[in-house]
Amino acid sequence: MEIKQTALAGTLESSDIQIMLSEGSDGIHFDLTSDVKKQFGDDIMATIKDVLAAYDIEKANVKVIDKGALTPVIKARAITVAQRALDLKDQPNWEVL
Repeated sequence: MEIKQTALAGTLESSDIQIMLSEGSDGIHFDLTSDVKKQFGDDIMATIKDVLAAYDIEKANVKVIDKGALTPVIKARAITVAQRALDLKDQPNWEVL
């Protein structure tokens, strides 16, 4: 699916994650900032990629600022930002959950 608008989900509070999703030109590109990037960076990006794949998003720029979020929080924020970027706020994709 094509991203219709740049979207943001999450906060910069402790134990949360902020994800910004914008239109990309080739594949999915990450800009990840996290204190635990060395240990969990690949897992954070994999979780977000799985959600984007469920929404058929193949081209995107993803800016992520992690403040120690757990996997369920990462997934929830990724679902929210994908729905906002695709302008599906009022039509949730329940299969993704």
